[in-house]
Order: sequence, then structure tokens, then C-alpha cells
Amino acid sequence: MIRPAELIERKRDGEELSDEEISELVLGFTRGDVPDYQMAAWCMAVYFRGLNGRETHALNDAMVRSGDTIDLGVALGRRVVDKHSTGGVGDKTSLAVGPIVAACGVPFGKMSGRGLAHSGGTLDKLESIPGFRVELTIDEFVSQVRDVGLAIVGQTSDLVPADMKLYALRDVTATVDINPLIASSIMSKKIATGADAVVLDVKVGDGAHGKRTLGEGRILAEQMLDLGRRAGREVVCLLTDMDQPLGAAVGNALEIREAVDTIAGNGPPDFTELVLDACARLLALSDLGVDLDEGRRRAEEAVADGSATAAYERWIRAQGGDPDLSVLPTAPLVREVLAPADGIVVWLGALAIGIASLELGAGRRTKEDAIDPAVGIMCHAKRGDVVTAGSLLAEVHARDEESASEGVAAVLAAYEIGDEPPPPRGIILDVVA
Repeated sequence: MIRPAELIERKRDGEELSDEEISELVLGFTRGDVPDYQMAAWCMAVYFRGLNGRETHALNDAMVRSGDTIDLGVALGRRVVDKHSTGGVGDKTSLAVGPIVAACGVPFGKMSGRGLAHSGGTLDKLESIPGFRVELTIDEFVSQVRDVGLAIVGQTSDLVPADMKLYALRDVTATVDINPLIASSIMSKKIATGADAVVLDVKVGDGAHGKRTLGEGRILAEQMLDLGRRAGREVVCLLTDMDQPLGAAVGNALEIREAVDTIAGNGPPDFTELVLDACARLLALSDLGVDLDEGRRRAEEAVADGSATAAYERWIRAQGGDPDLSVLPTAPLVREVLAPADGIVVWLGALAIGIASLELGAGRRTKEDAIDPAVGIMCHAKRGDVVTAGSLLAEVHARDEESASEGVAAVLAAYEIGDEPPPPRGIILDVVA
């Protein structure tokens, strides 16, 4: 029988833990035998001391074994693909990628999480749609992927329950930005739900979870690639820009609207490019037998001919939601953020915008907090845009006057207006495969 306090002490002192010790700690936490405060202390020890490759694999394996697993490929008789992000500000990519891939005839089954710290969660965004159910049984999940071609669900007590508990704990104990925990959290869900091929979006920059440089992003990407290889999965990692929010919308219902616009071919350029690239790579990894260029062409065609929009509407209805954008909640107050001077946007801090959105109520400070689905920020001016004094930079969607005023000040502080254009920086910075 392990003693959690001993494992905390040994990891604090930089010692390696055995596979069995890590497994017993994780499974004990899942059962409730190891309390939150001890697991939080262990996570903090890992934050400072890290886990090596073997320990990370042991952690990932224990998380997978904490619940049931699904072999979607066997259940469907098809090669199933999935996409996941390390989390970013305004990152609603899965909401657009899933319908486009499904419209191209490739099954897309995904288990998602909730918001972590300053970044939003896919489930929180989907729950802003009236009636949408994120909790499906395993049988419902498999059936929906088979019949509709697409399902995005939350973690249940049956699938990777260790990660579900640990995910919520990390969010409120300043232990989000830990490579082994990020890698195992993501890959345990991919492995447990049985996707054959995965495209991973590793965020790099100001608003990323600890991955501020390309080098740091590559380290995390390589850890996830290693976990995928060990599990027999094909994995491609995109390193993408998170120095500014992705797209314009930051906030749950606002991001749903932007994702739907993008599926219809009317999305912001940076978000559209990331969505289409991820779709092309997933189609190239599927059983369609197409290369990357053909995958891109098919994704663009699905957007242009409306089949991606039809797939989105089928998916939302299948999970109990109403796909009509008019039913989404709206904030009672919308306040404009105006440019203080003529110039060029040289910086738009993703982290500052993410925190401002959280303060408006779009995120959680504690794991018990409720989310306001209507509030958020629309960033109309992005890096490199020319602005004039008094022109619109952004909009703050708020619940009351006090939060609106504070939000306007915070958003304005996130912008830097200068005279010289910033160096060009594309949305996709590198690919690791």
C-alpha cells in the first residue's frame, strides 16, 4: 500500500517513482482514497521536478486504465480521426473541424474538456447551445459517430475518470502548465476513445499554457508523439500561434457563432486557415486514401457547397441542441473599445484578453464556479491592422455596467498601437510528426 505523503516527498526531492507507485497514486485518487490536497501537492512537486519519459508513460497508462476504453475503429469498421488542442484564447477549432471532416465522409469522435485557467473549454462552449448534451453513454457515443459521423462529448465516470478529476484540480491549484500532465491528459482521452489518428494543436506564445517558445512547444509535442506511438496511434502535431487570440471571438456563445460562420466560409482569416489545415491533415490520415493537397481541396469544397453546415446542424440536433444561432444567449450590455490614436496594432496580448474574458464570467476562478455563456470579447482589430483614433478595436459583452467598464479597460490595456508593423507571423509555426 502506497503512502501518498512519501511519494510527494520523494518527487519533491527529485527522485523517480516506479510505474507501480504512479499507478497506485492515480488509481487511489480516482477512487477517492487519495484526497485532493495530497494530489495537488504531488502535482506541484511534479511542476518543479518533472517526470521522465517512463514516468509520463506510466501516468498516461494509469489514467487510461482508470476507466473503460472504446475501440471506435472496430465498432465502426472505419479508421476514426480526432483533433485536440492544448488550449488557447478564442480556440474554437474543434467546433469547426468536426463538421467539415464529417461532411467529407470521415468519422470524427472526440472527448473534450472544460476551460482551464484563462483558456476556454469546448464543452463550456457547446453548453451555451440550449439543450445540447455533452454527457452521452458509451453506446450513445459510438452510435452517434456511426449514424451522424460526429460526436463531441465530455468525460464520464466510465471513460478516463482519473483525468476528469485531475483536470478540475489542476485548474484551480496553479498546476496547469506541466508538460507530463498536459501530455497525459490529452493522450489518455485519445487512447481511451479509440481514435486511430490524431492531429494535436500545440499552442505557442503569450496565451499558451506555459509553452511560450517554439522550443517549449516542440518538447510537449514530442512527449505526446511518444505516448501516441506507444499506444499504436498515428499523431501529427501542429505548433500554432497564441501570441494573440485565435479569430475574433473570445467567450462561449460568441465562439459558437464564429465557428458556425467559419463552417459556412465566412470566418476570420487566421482561424479559417488553421481549421482548413487541420481538416486537410485529418483527411490525409483517414482511410480515404488522399494526400494533404486533396484533403485540403475536399475540406474547402465541403465548406463551399454547404455540406459542412448541414453536418454541423445534424450533429447539434443529434445531441439535443438547437443549431439556430438566434437561440444562443446574448449579453445585455455591449461596450465598444476604441483606438486611442492612429497607428498599427503591434501587439494584442492573448493572455490579457483571456483573463479579461474570465473576469467577465466566461471562465472559472474555482472549479465550482458557474460560467456565463453570453459574455466575452470580440477582437475586431488584430496584429498588423491599421487603425485610426476612435476606430473600433474590440467589443466587450458584459452582464452589468461594472464588469463592462472593467472589461473595456482591460481590453484596451491588451492592445499596443505603434508606428511600425510587427514582423509577419503565420498561424501555423511548425509541424512535428
